Amino acid sequence: MEEQAAQYKFGPYKIDPREVFHSTALSYAMVNLRPLLPVKRFADLSSDETSDLWVTAKEVGAKLEQYHKASSLTFAIQDGPQAGQTVAHVHIHVIPRKKGDFENNDEIYDAIDVKEKEMKEKLDLDVERKDRTMEEMAREATEYRALFS
Repeated sequence: MEEQAAQYKFGPYKIDPREVFHSTALSYAMVNLRPLLPVKRFADLSSDETSDLWVTAKEVGAKLEQYHKASSLTFAIQDGPQAGQTVAHVHIHVIPRKKGDFENNDEIYDAIDVKEKEMKEKLDLDVERKDRTMEEMAREATEYRALFS
């Protein structure tokens, strides 16, 4: 994939291009939160954006499942604040899964909710949004970017 000079945003936050590992004309995938498309709600997407979002999620999921030697994937969208969305921005969590990663399979949703709440607390406190250093995230994105070349 060619390195893009494009500006990426996650809601009101600027995303460093080094965090992005795959992009299309309408979507992008990044390490950590992996958001796709700068739109607040799923219903606000055009038909082209909806199609591109899911095709991108499918492609990213297939590559990450293989890379992480997983056997399944969880795709999750939290669409609106009552659904757990903490940043007004449509994004899909693409999570590689392995047998036994959770005792009860549906515990994955509790784990996503905890991470989203931790993120909201950080955002509300105006603390830097990422848990890892840029170098760590850029290194991971570089590994994932190679999956698409």
